[in-house]
Amino acid sequence: MAYRLVGAQPTNNVEWPAYGNDAGGMRFSPLKQIDTSNVKKLAVAWTFRTGELELYKGTYAEEKAAFEATPIMVDGTLFFSTPTSRVFAIDAATGQKKWAYDPDVYLRQDLSEITSRGVSIWPATTDKRASAAMGKRIFVATLDGRLIALEASTGKPVTSFGKEGSVDLRQGLGNISVTSPPAVIGNMIVVGSSMGDNQRFNYERGVVRAYDAISGALRWSWDPIPRTKGDVGFDTWKGENAHQTGAANAWSIISADPERDLVFIPTTSPSPDYYGGERLGQNLCASSIVAIRASTGKVVWHYQTVHHDLWDYDNAAQPLRFTFIKTGKKIPAVAVGTKMGHLFILHRETGAPLLPVDERPVPKSTVPGEIAHATQPFPTTLPLLGLQKFETWGVTPAEKAVADQRISGLRYEGPFTPPSLQGTIMAPGNVGGVHWGGMCYDPVSGLLITNVNRMAAIIQLLPREKLAASVKNNEELLRAETGMQAGTPYVMKRSYLFKIGKEGITMQTPPPWGTLVAVDLTKGSLAWEVPLGYMMDLSKYPQAKEWGSLNFGGATVTAGGLVFVAASLDGHLRAFNRQTGSLLWEAALPAGGQATPMTYQMNGQQYVVIAAGGHGKLGTKLGDYVVAYKLP
Repeated sequence: MAYRLVGAQPTNNVEWPAYGNDAGGMRFSPLKQIDTSNVKKLAVAWTFRTGELELYKGTYAEEKAAFEATPIMVDGTLFFSTPTSRVFAIDAATGQKKWAYDPDVYLRQDLSEITSRGVSIWPATTDKRASAAMGKRIFVATLDGRLIALEASTGKPVTSFGKEGSVDLRQGLGNISVTSPPAVIGNMIVVGSSMGDNQRFNYERGVVRAYDAISGALRWSWDPIPRTKGDVGFDTWKGENAHQTGAANAWSIISADPERDLVFIPTTSPSPDYYGGERLGQNLCASSIVAIRASTGKVVWHYQTVHHDLWDYDNAAQPLRFTFIKTGKKIPAVAVGTKMGHLFILHRETGAPLLPVDERPVPKSTVPGEIAHATQPFPTTLPLLGLQKFETWGVTPAEKAVADQRISGLRYEGPFTPPSLQGTIMAPGNVGGVHWGGMCYDPVSGLLITNVNRMAAIIQLLPREKLAASVKNNEELLRAETGMQAGTPYVMKRSYLFKIGKEGITMQTPPPWGTLVAVDLTKGSLAWEVPLGYMMDLSKYPQAKEWGSLNFGGATVTAGGLVFVAASLDGHLRAFNRQTGSLLWEAALPAGGQATPMTYQMNGQQYVVIAAGGHGKLGTKLGDYVVAYKLP
């Protein structure tokens, strides 16, 4: 998407037509009515409530629901989905409901995640190839594995699409869900899948599929795991059962480049996450960014961010399509931010790194049956983000001693230390670094901006035969976070290095525990990094607001010189200065804000909108709010 930033301020209506504004997820707005000089005057313009909380009662949603959607705005209407995959259309100026659609997802099934991060519109407003003969359609992919087409004007199912407006995504694949909006490219709707982790090695297949936007017919499918000789990467999967491995699915946001007929697929770790003895080798195209020709489904290039992933280091962030300036030349690029805190800048047409990457030796596995990959890729000219150096911490010397005792005997030999029988410290942990909230890019300043987590995890593999022989051990195991990893010799036990006390949650690693970061891609340096929010109620400690917070949800940057972000556990939406990282404005939300804000202009007035519905697993306040802010 091109932006004209010189001259007059955009007038009348300026839309936000995709999850990341453009199909490549840059999350940049050319709007500058709200800027660094007046952002402190922002006030609530309207609040919309979905009534979602009533649906949660007596279901798994009471514990798991997370309102993580980013609305889109087209033709003066906001469209978004709720955690239960309901779809709403509301007036962008007033917040009044236009229509609602309920796919009637059965919430008493034990779904791994109960969230939906948004919907998509077809034809894409920036894609000239798409036919509008059938009228605009809203597409939602649901928790129970359906792809549904709705009339954008009425919210009624498009009966000519699939079977009465719906395609069954579970057919032939099993119990998959979808939590991200589909990608739209031409007359194609491309969708991935979400599934639970660590259940068994031969889990459901992580197939990515493309459907005809008009008829719902399947146009192509692609499995990240090669099943037959000749498939991309077949020889990088070793062992009798390797090609029966599951997952490597794309649960995050898929980016599109209509001009080049490409979609960029962020794949995840193969199943199970923490033991790869049944899938030895490099494991292409898992834990990779894969460019696929949208019209044919053929792989154009692939770049693996983690070889033989043993750490749940999914590519959780949307690949960010942007123009990279190198030695004065404009190069089509994709930015990849990872849970390890690595930033890769790849050529959009070839996948070749545009900045140097080294393959460095990493520690070997000590687990019988496992062979960790000997090297991993490390970017060398961009800063590493998140928790890169592990040490313990406590608010008092006594609490630091508790942390020291907790890690006694655990294995830690730097990044990519493999899981072990005695227990391994993962730093960064599997929640990032860069997480599903992803990144945004400001083409004016050349800053890549993202929020990151700084929390360590502990992973232990428990021999299955010893575990089964000990009832006491089983009882202890059931009180922890576990993965049975059926079909392997080991059960996985996972915990995180934090402490829950009367005053709140404190990490057992040094603060800040969550930050907002800006990287100058032109200079290859850190422009600034500031703490993001604070952890729940830590008012006992005056310095707590400098400690930052675990965060989920992303940031948005504007031509007004602002970065808008919520994401932290304290329930505030904030605006930071794009150039310096200084905090300029904050407002308490009516519920947790684990979503990414967006902005648009309606009737000459700029609005900033965020979903505020909390996160069940994180314990933030649940709600059913969509809140809009504007200047007086």
